[in-house]
Amino acid sequence: MISAFFGTKLDTQSAFDNQGKRLVVTNIKVDPLTIIQVKTKTKDGYWAIQCAQGQKSNKSLNQPLKKHLQGAKLSQAPRFLREIRLQQETKLKPGDQIKVADVFQPGDKVKVTGTSKGRGFAGVIKRWGFHGGPRTHGQSDRQRAPGSIGQGTDPGRVWKGKKMPGHFGHTTKTVIGLQIISLDSDKQLLTITGTVPGPRNSLLKITKTGSFKQPVKLFSAKPTLSKPAKKTKSKPKKATK
Repeated sequence: MISAFFGTKLDTQSAFDNQGKRLVVTNIKVDPLTIIQVKTKTKDGYWAIQCAQGQKSNKSLNQPLKKHLQGAKLSQAPRFLREIRLQQETKLKPGDQIKVADVFQPGDKVKVTGTSKGRGFAGVIKRWGFHGGPRTHGQSDRQRAPGSIGQGTDPGRVWKGKKMPGHFGHTTKTVIGLQIISLDSDKQLLTITGTVPGPRNSLLKITKTGSFKQPVKLFSAKPTLSKPAKKTKSKPKKATK
């Protein structure tokens, strides 16, 4: 049984449920996944399927990858190649496609894994939320400094794991407890509650973890606005002689 799917992040929007509560929802583009390779427990040590997601130029393909993709008979080079672990043997074979409707349905509880936005080299205030030093008592240029980073002679070094400036972001993050609100197979669009890591067009892994007893339903009624009636100016009556 397949319990995971891959997609690309589109955008984050606001929506309202049937009770009028404002929600933050994320739209994910979920194109069908094409199976490239089926891994078996006897040959590879575990059950899994390797899938192709997205498209890119064929110029970037090298000869080993072209040979690897021959079994699936793809006309366009895939943007990503990712694996989905399985618990048992599958009847799928290279070239078959998996649609998102075969894996998820509205009301499912999922977790989303992605790569967070990279923010480069950051200081302790931006990276760890330090408050900084005082602006008075002669410290005119120490507002964003980390301050003391250790003791003196004993231990005479900086402890491992000390919060200091460094590379911030571009790490794998997982958000749990999200819910699938809607699924549009025609537009290949998946809408879930909450926000997910990563910039737009970044790869996301959606994994099913359960289902909600009371799923959220979006407000779908479209109110009709009645146009006010136009006021007609009445002409003054002419005085009769």
